[in-house]
Amino acid sequence: MRLGYRAPVAEIFNLHGDEWDRDEQRPGWINRRAWVGRRIGADLIGATLCEVEPGSRLWPYHTHHANEEWLIVVSGEPTLRTPDGETRLSPGDVVAFTRGPGGLHQVRNDSAERVRVLMLSTEIYPEVIEYADSGKVATVDAAGEDLLRIRPGAQLDYWDGED
Repeated sequence: MRLGYRAPVAEIFNLHGDEWDRDEQRPGWINRRAWVGRRIGADLIGATLCEVEPGSRLWPYHTHHANEEWLIVVSGEPTLRTPDGETRLSPGDVVAFTRGPGGLHQVRNDSAERVRVLMLSTEIYPEVIEYADSGKVATVDAAGEDLLRIRPGAQLDYWDGED
């Protein structure tokens, strides 16, 4: 340690608390999220605590092409959908979602109790997210902001519109 160096004070977030940054109330998609990574000052690893109401899903079936994600079950028994099918998870279960088609995933709450999961993610931008059920593709710019959300059409030639 350098003389005069003072380590920053660590920020603390409790996964069993009740502090939320987003409250989604769309029927079938009722959930709350806390951006844990931002709250604790992380730069390279993102973390989001998600609480899903019974009968709801957390997000559409999707995969990332730049970022790897991990799911850690904090409480409850969520149903995980992947290319291999559906699996009921238990508290303490950890699952990794690799980049690309093999990492497709969705969390659903088929139980009668709320479910909490912690999502960890690398923070690599720009990013491309593919939604397998709807055929949408989203892009996120280098600052992590939404850039484009489309359904691809016919492929264009590299030189299309450049003359």
